[in-house]
Amino acid sequence: MDQADSPEGAATLTDIPGNRVPDGAQVSWVTTPDGVRLRAAVFPASQGKPKGTVCLFQGRSEFIEKYFEVIEDLRRRGFFVATFDWRGQGGSERLLRNRKAGHVGRIGEYDIDLGAFMRDIVLPDCPAPFYGLAHSMGGLILLRNAIMRGIWFERMMCIAPLVGLPEGKIPWRPAIGLSRLMRRIGLGWIKLPQFVYERVFNPLRSFPGNPLSSDAGRFSRMVEILDADPSLEIGAPTFGWIASVGDGMEEIATDRFHKNLQIPVLNIAAGRDRFVSTPAIEALGKRMRIGGSIVLDGSRHEIMMEEDRIRDRFWAAFDSFIPGTRE
Repeated sequence: MDQADSPEGAATLTDIPGNRVPDGAQVSWVTTPDGVRLRAAVFPASQGKPKGTVCLFQGRSEFIEKYFEVIEDLRRRGFFVATFDWRGQGGSERLLRNRKAGHVGRIGEYDIDLGAFMRDIVLPDCPAPFYGLAHSMGGLILLRNAIMRGIWFERMMCIAPLVGLPEGKIPWRPAIGLSRLMRRIGLGWIKLPQFVYERVFNPLRSFPGNPLSSDAGRFSRMVEILDADPSLEIGAPTFGWIASVGDGMEEIATDRFHKNLQIPVLNIAAGRDRFVSTPAIEALGKRMRIGGSIVLDGSRHEIMMEEDRIRDRFWAAFDSFIPGTRE
């Protein structure tokens, strides 16, 4: 029985020689109001009085261990870092008998995860002010919550947020319509066919031609973590997940979202993204009253896992946007 299925097991993080657990990690379980167990972790600032807490939110199929380097970068800047695995992925509880299926029934289920994490982990145990830093699917979830009255964050940075899907490989509008139909008739749990998954999401485990990062070392590290702990991995998404993402993207496109945006948001898009639509991110930024978007030319989808020349530009944007990071 693996970690996510064992009610009595202590929450842990996978440690390998090339990806050590940052010092002082506090790992725990969070149980949501609807009964799903999430794996969460808090990492204290490396030095001095903390400047606040960066809440780090992953994309689809990701996990805490993948972000150890980013966590160390944030800690050196004087921040606590709090993070967790979304339901259905990483070390959190899986929702289907098939543990490799990337599933969620409704986009609002992720809101439940976010609220439980903030109430049970961040608010009682982490120093304010709070800043949101989210990647891909995490960016979509965070943006949806940015219009919530009393939102916890002072500012948000959304990295390659999933606010639109790229054209070309698949006609997404009818695909989302089909996925909603499958969900409506009780078949949302069925996974996307493997040949479609491989064509659209291109889940390569070898570096040449991968759509995630142009940095061979960082890409290899992602693979090594999964080799060391295969229980962290998920595969093809379900029709329910695709339908839920479609719902979320439509919400972000509404006038209601833009009229009710509560806090400053900076979106950072990847110029060579094959997973999310860079034009959609640029268009979103142009409509925002208190936010905007920038594009990092040459970057693939996982900007925070990219080569140093791209990461340096990302961190320069972070330091300019998040208060207190420049001395």
